[in-house]
Amino acid sequence: MSTDTHFAPGGPEQIVYCHDEPSGLRAIIAIHSTALGPSLGGTRFYPYASEAEALADVLNLARGMAYKNALAGLDLGGGKAVIIGDPAKDKSEALLRAYGRFVQSLHGRYLTACDVGTYVADMDTVARECAYVTGRSPENGGAGDSSILTAFGVYQAMRACAQERWGAPVLTGRRVGIAGVGKVGRHLIGHLTEERAEIVVTDVNAAALDWVRAHHPDVRVVESTEQLLALDLDVYAPCALGGALDDAVVESLSASVVCGAANNQLAHPGLDKILAERGVLYAPDYLVNAGGVIQVGDEAAHLHDGGFSFERAKGRAARIFDTTLEILRRSKADGVPPAATADRLAEERMRDVSRLRGLLLPG
Repeated sequence: MSTDTHFAPGGPEQIVYCHDEPSGLRAIIAIHSTALGPSLGGTRFYPYASEAEALADVLNLARGMAYKNALAGLDLGGGKAVIIGDPAKDKSEALLRAYGRFVQSLHGRYLTACDVGTYVADMDTVARECAYVTGRSPENGGAGDSSILTAFGVYQAMRACAQERWGAPVLTGRRVGIAGVGKVGRHLIGHLTEERAEIVVTDVNAAALDWVRAHHPDVRVVESTEQLLALDLDVYAPCALGGALDDAVVESLSASVVCGAANNQLAHPGLDKILAERGVLYAPDYLVNAGGVIQVGDEAAHLHDGGFSFERAKGRAARIFDTTLEILRRSKADGVPPAATADRLAEERMRDVSRLRGLLLPG
């Protein structure tokens, strides 16, 4: 990706490369927008094949966070960080604390949190060097695991999709295929089990599938996403990494609803239109998975007074049902895909509020 791309209209405000040789830290922080306030987004720890791949991912994720926070009604901009490496092998106290010092050097322009490969305990370690950390443990004044409300929000969006598609916000008896049963997927299984949906899951991690077999013996487990997609599904829920909806998947998809927790599900622009043309109801990913950021947003608003309230955050995450329904119905009325409708609403809010705020400076 050329440098010119970063200065194009709609590009990020800031890209920060972080390198600490003694600890082995190699990270990139991308601040897409501070139009609504400090940029908030998680830290992904992942073994990228190259620096270019890591950069492309962090830029996409940061942009998605800006839209997610705007659509969720938060006074927060969008940012993201990626740490290049295998968290099972490369993660250490020294590395996380070095990373925390880089986040601290931005003086609040970026607030970090958990993401793929990072956990509450990691955020507690980062916070030993940094005052701008959310997703910390309750014993350290934080909100704890944000995947709980992420899954709750996905479930609310799925109910809204059922309302729009089948006339009632009910998933009882519907076959839901979940690709990815990590932190979020596990909690989503719980919600769907309570509603007596028929659940089929897969994951590239054999240990994750073993967990499902042990805790939810009634849930069907298949060994690959290909096997999952070959089934006759009502709802497909991508809950792993991005790019789950590529041309081949979109062409062969049996599900009439796509609603999952993964970020950046569309492999390239235009696939949302193809989904709509095929009659598939696609709930925009950054709308669907906003429950977690609503939680850490509440924590961020009370970083220094310990006033986080899980019930308050859950009540706000429940509104994802109403927002999803509004976007689906507006999309139908305007004749444009739901993703385009969601983008418009997020962009309008960022544009209108940014006129009042201007650029957020450090300090």
